[in-house]
Amino acid sequence: MGGQYRITGDKYPRMRRPRRRGRLVVLTVASAAVLGVGGWGTLQLIDVFTGGGDSASASATGTKTACATGPSPAAAPKALPEPGAITVNVLNATTRGGLAQKTADELKKRGFKIGEVANATKEYDKKVKGTGVLLGPASALDTSLRVLGTQLADAERRTDPARKGGEVDLVIGDAFRQLTKKADADRALTALAAPEPTPTSKKNC
Repeated sequence: MGGQYRITGDKYPRMRRPRRRGRLVVLTVASAAVLGVGGWGTLQLIDVFTGGGDSASASATGTKTACATGPSPAAAPKALPEPGAITVNVLNATTRGGLAQKTADELKKRGFKIGEVANATKEYDKKVKGTGVLLGPASALDTSLRVLGTQLADAERRTDPARKGGEVDLVIGDAFRQLTKKADADRALTALAAPEPTPTSKKNC
């Protein structure tokens, strides 16, 4: 009887079959993983040799283009008076005679209106060491005095809050030799009327 049960019993074979199936599943999964990794590596090599990095390059190029420095639109220029609308008093603060009249004549040729031509007042007489002082009311600082400043580039601009009217003064100082050359003064006037846009770079670049 004992030998018959060992030969015909089915418990032992049934215990061995599940183990073989589990081993097959593990081997199948491992093989698939190896093939997947190998295929991914092959694709990477193909990208390297065929220029697969073009998309990254294009992305970098696009970023550089977006961050490129370019001119910002120029602000609308402030309306400035024409030389013919500005009356200039030419005052001599030096010891050199006739300098005020000579300078006034040249300014008139350049289109400015000439008011008083005389020696400087006591406040400025023999006290201006530079080329000159441009003096006017507070409202003239960024208008008439800017325009007049193109004719004597090194002159100092000052305002008198108590001063009324639209006239401005050109007080000639000790270092004065002549007005700015007309060609240079004309270019400066043109730049005032139409300033060039300033280059700016975009943020986060």
